[in-house]
Amino acid sequence: MHAPSAESARALLELGRRLKEEDGLPFLLTCPDPLPQRKGTLIELPPPDNPQDVRAFLDHWRPDIAILSDGEIRPALVHEAIERKLPLMIVAGRQPSFLRERDGWYPGLMRGLLAEFHAVLTIDEPSARAFRKAGATLSAVEVTGKLEEESAALPCLEAERDALARQLATRPVWLAAALPEAEEQAVIAAHRAALRLAHRLLLIVVPADPARSLPLAERMEKEEGWTVALRAEEQEPDPETEVYVADSDREFGLWYRLAPVTYLGGSLAGDGCIRDPLEPAALGSAILYGPRPGPHGVVFGRLGAARAARAVGSATDLAEALGDLLSPDRAARLAQAAWAVASDGAEVTDRVLTKIRNIMDGEG
Repeated sequence: MHAPSAESARALLELGRRLKEEDGLPFLLTCPDPLPQRKGTLIELPPPDNPQDVRAFLDHWRPDIAILSDGEIRPALVHEAIERKLPLMIVAGRQPSFLRERDGWYPGLMRGLLAEFHAVLTIDEPSARAFRKAGATLSAVEVTGKLEEESAALPCLEAERDALARQLATRPVWLAAALPEAEEQAVIAAHRAALRLAHRLLLIVVPADPARSLPLAERMEKEEGWTVALRAEEQEPDPETEVYVADSDREFGLWYRLAPVTYLGGSLAGDGCIRDPLEPAALGSAILYGPRPGPHGVVFGRLGAARAARAVGSATDLAEALGDLLSPDRAARLAQAAWAVASDGAEVTDRVLTKIRNIMDGEG
């Protein structure tokens, strides 16, 4: 399987997981973007798109099928696959295109290569038309829709979640996730304004830099007069605690589960959103974010289109949006829409898996 970006790799990882667990089929995923290694999953950089490297790659791995995502065509790879009579598929097809760093392809190359694909499965009808126009055979093109993605739900220790949930009881809670120093003032101002609306409100803050935990806690205590507890010192968020400062990025699964509202740090005044927005979405936390999506622009676009996240343009906007989402029904509507985006596509993946199995059995 080949994904042209980390974003498109999500769906292929889920597709591969299903093939491995349900059919016992090992799979290799290639992607030019860095991806975290996963136990039992082969992840490699794609070979340079020239005949010599492509032949060596296919000789080494000897795949039974080649599945390309989005519509990026790697001409040398596809040509060699055709020569070897290796079945070719496109899944989650959006727009046919050649490998970005190569240009000057001769006229008719795209049409000739696309005509050899056994199946071109697209996300919608405009995408299907684009592939037909570019040369895919009419019988190969099928609109299937968006594939399910690898779950972004982070784990946590259930016993710890239960204990903290009991401790917090009915208190309203919000989370500032991966907060850079440049955005600390905006979050402090938002919490200060929200405390006027809900005096029992608790802010859980996870600094982007763990070394900021103690200075931030001291600042909040001295400048704001807030009662602050530090997780690094094994302090508990008792009923008087107004801010709970955590210092580890390994516990986000716990914080997303406890906080009905999450502000994603880095998106307002930082270098771009640091955490994956599908993490809180998958765990039922309503999302607030600024105008700097970082590497997550496509995901924020999907969340925005589904009205599943709330964009804020300034520190003042953050305070107003937080105050609005202190209403449990409003936060719940946003969180439900976000969860739907994070968990979408399971039926489509089932259909694509059936197509892959048919092609591998010589029926497709």
